[in-house]
Amino acid sequence: MSDTWVNPLRWLVVLFLIAALSACATRVSNHGNKPDPDKLAQIEPGVQSKAQVKNMLGSPSSVGAFEKNTWYYISQVGERSWFFPEEATEREVVMIRFDDVGQVASIEQLDLEDGQEVDIVDRETPTQGQQLTFLQQMWQALIGGPGLFSGGSAGESPL
Repeated sequence: MSDTWVNPLRWLVVLFLIAALSACATRVSNHGNKPDPDKLAQIEPGVQSKAQVKNMLGSPSSVGAFEKNTWYYISQVGERSWFFPEEATEREVVMIRFDDVGQVASIEQLDLEDGQEVDIVDRETPTQGQQLTFLQQMWQALIGGPGLFSGGSAGESPL
């Protein structure tokens, strides 16, 4: 083989190896709203109001669904390598509870070790009505008859 073919081939191999090695690198990603630790340390129960906390830490990541007086600041650091799913390496949840007049009542910090695994339930809720097959749905779509696609109920004229 001549040198004119070896040099481009050599560069192609080198570029391929660089691309393959860069795919192996671990990627780190930050998610959420991590409060500044110095500002968080300044917050004391009974001293600051909701407005003051919001000015110091910013808006919360979430507000309690059943308790509007609980604010959550949630942050997570994850690592991903190759094609594997991202795995959380750090997680911090700061819960700030307010009393009825809007003053800080308590502050609690949780981390990754405080988390719990949740089992997903795969049951389905049954629905009322007729289950149509694919062919039945296509037939009703083609003829424009009453039912699924016309907005009327069975036995009722769409006009």
